[in-house]
Amino acid sequence: MDAGDKFPEFSLKDENGDDFGSSSLKGKRYIIYFYSKDNTPGCTREAEDFTALAPDFESRGITIIGVSKDSVASHRKFIDSKNLKIKLLSDPDHVLLEKAGAWGVKKNYGKEYTGTIRSTFLVGTDGKVEAAWKNVKATGHARRVLDQISS
Repeated sequence: MDAGDKFPEFSLKDENGDDFGSSSLKGKRYIIYFYSKDNTPGCTREAEDFTALAPDFESRGITIIGVSKDSVASHRKFIDSKNLKIKLLSDPDHVLLEKAGAWGVKKNYGKEYTGTIRSTFLVGTDGKVEAAWKNVKATGHARRVLDQISS
């Protein structure tokens, strides 16, 4: 998935167990970022950073959404324990993760496995990807995204 591509339609459960889909985002800009696992150091840092910068994104009319294969209950605990102010969606069958190109082969300490590739997409009001960040490092990522959008 690259700039100019149409972002896939989706409908997933949010942290409250409610259906949340791309249809509710029509005509809006949003950041959708994919991460590996709730309550892990890098993913926690990224979620906390997006939460801290949420007002800056919102002032630009941009909503922030995180997606992982964690359960609805896990997302709820993650939000409550870290006081997150962003929407988290559960994709246990990694359907959206795959469609967005955020699921694939990774390497860790020389071993290959299949999992989430930390990726972020800015989707425009027309539903097309305005910018894509792939295989990113969590530390400082939210700030880099905001800075790129600002310029």
